[in-house]
Amino acid sequence: MTKAQAGAETLALQALGWLAGQDELFQTFLGASGATAHEVAARATEPEFLGAVLDFLLMDDQWIIAFCDAAGLPYDRPLQARAMLPGGQGPHWT
Repeated sequence: MTKAQAGAETLALQALGWLAGQDELFQTFLGASGATAHEVAARATEPEFLGAVLDFLLMDDQWIIAFCDAAGLPYDRPLQARAMLPGGQGPHWT
């Protein structure tokens, strides 16, 4: 694992912690992911799952702003972190 990948996982864990503290939004995440709170805890170390956490947050600018403001991060960091996790490279249209 590279340093950048480790940093991306750490940021995604921060995002998951923040998300878990947002009762209504966390319930929305559980509904969207189909996971239970127990499954979220069990899968929190899986890079693919952490990518899904960032995918969820990236669906709404207000969620990203709220998370980044709470974590003291620039607003583009979650998207940069997502690119470092499995499945985050995006489609190539060439």
